[in-house]
Amino acid sequence: MLSSYLLPALALMSTARAKPRPVRDLPPAFFLAGDSTTAPDGGWGDAFVASLTGRSTGTNFGHSGATTSSFRSGGDWDELLTAVESHKDKYRPIVTIQFGHNDQKTEEGLAVFVENLVQFDEDVRAAGGEPIFLTSLSRRNYLDDGTVKQDLGNVVNLTIEAAEQTGARWANLNEASREYLNAIGEEDAMTYNLSEDDHTHLNDAGGVVFAGVVAQLLKGLEPSFDPYIEVDAELVAALEAGEYYYPA
Repeated sequence: MLSSYLLPALALMSTARAKPRPVRDLPPAFFLAGDSTTAPDGGWGDAFVASLTGRSTGTNFGHSGATTSSFRSGGDWDELLTAVESHKDKYRPIVTIQFGHNDQKTEEGLAVFVENLVQFDEDVRAAGGEPIFLTSLSRRNYLDDGTVKQDLGNVVNLTIEAAEQTGARWANLNEASREYLNAIGEEDAMTYNLSEDDHTHLNDAGGVVFAGVVAQLLKGLEPSFDPYIEVDAELVAALEAGEYYYPA
């Protein structure tokens, strides 16, 4: 049973107007696009790839400091699309797309955010993959009572807008992560920081925890992913209960 903190995010996912997808009896290959909160050394992406099991595979293409514009201009996007094309005959390529932390820092970044996400959707489909948009991970901005306010709301809403424009599936990682942080409290949440004063990036333990959040969201979006993503049972139980978990 899913926890109360995950239910709002899953309910929102169900409202997305997803385009019909052909059923393919192939294991998924997960390719992750994103900024530093997905990337190695600070994000959840490597822990998610490590959780893949069965015949599934995946690659974390997350890039620290990336925006939707720089991810394309710097060559990361072309590498990801090449991976999609090279895997589509033996796997079902799934591309998760999570940006916003850096795009929202400038008016120029916000102005092209939806346009870039829509183009990402088109590119993934043309390469033979399936896009899934994730809203930005919440990691900071505590109120005086220790709860987390709704940060990154502008890019969260724009991500959902892009998903609705394209018919792509999406999951509200921002809401799910924020609700979990609220559930465990500020003191425990800070143990996931990459460094003591870094309230944005994740250490290895935080990567495992929030990879678990992503896994549960993806499994809620499509139950057929379940055999291919293995999450520790104790972490699943903690996420369902909204209780603090720190991997050994």
